[in-house]
Amino acid sequence: MLTGFDFILVFLAALAAGIVNALAGGGTLITFPLLVAVGVPAVAANITNTVALCPGYFGGTFAQRNDLRGQERRLWTIIPASIVGGLLGGFLLLQTGEKLFKELVPYLILLASGLLAIQDPVRAWIMRRLSEHHKGNLEKWTWLVTGTGSIYGGYFGAGLGVILIAALGLTLEDSLTRLNALKQSISFATNLATAIFFLFSGQVAWSAALVMAVGALIGGTVGGRLAGRIKPSTLRWTVVTIGVIVSIIYFVRG
Repeated sequence: MLTGFDFILVFLAALAAGIVNALAGGGTLITFPLLVAVGVPAVAANITNTVALCPGYFGGTFAQRNDLRGQERRLWTIIPASIVGGLLGGFLLLQTGEKLFKELVPYLILLASGLLAIQDPVRAWIMRRLSEHHKGNLEKWTWLVTGTGSIYGGYFGAGLGVILIAALGLTLEDSLTRLNALKQSISFATNLATAIFFLFSGQVAWSAALVMAVGALIGGTVGGRLAGRIKPSTLRWTVVTIGVIVSIIYFVRG
């Protein structure tokens, strides 16, 4: 049973996660450990987190909607694969017992922190690749690489943006701004499909999820509007540091 102070904490965490997800990614590294800290079991915390942060992804996608113009054909092929990937990841999570998932948590957090840490080199590689005008018919494989990445997104989610932007940079030739908007849409579709799937799991901590959803929506909208005004790397390394510390705590506590 969460206290009033717990609700304040999860709201603020979701608000921060919504902003971070829109600007740099890795919001789950803020909200998931906090849910566990206030007493929500690990699997239920992960499921609740997915449901609660969904509005934040919507807010970020809506704020970047102008950069999606002209990409409708891509969306029609990529989004279905991402939905399937998210559902598969969610299914795999439900098949993972509480004990095993708790053992995996520090590794998942460390993996997500690592993904965030290499985001700048990944983006630099994408910029080099785009500037070199690599030719080749790789775009037709975009659905496969993004769909595969969405499996991870459905299972845990933190750092999904890094996987997706790398996949898009590998198969598409476009501006980084437009690829970012596409990445945001894929993340939203993956998260939404997984969240709907989890609605029937019976493991959503609804009181926390509803409070977090409001915070995530506000944060995602604010973050989308702040894109370009706040240095994402500052937020990213803050989240990476938090993630590493949290993973160490989990390793020590066993």
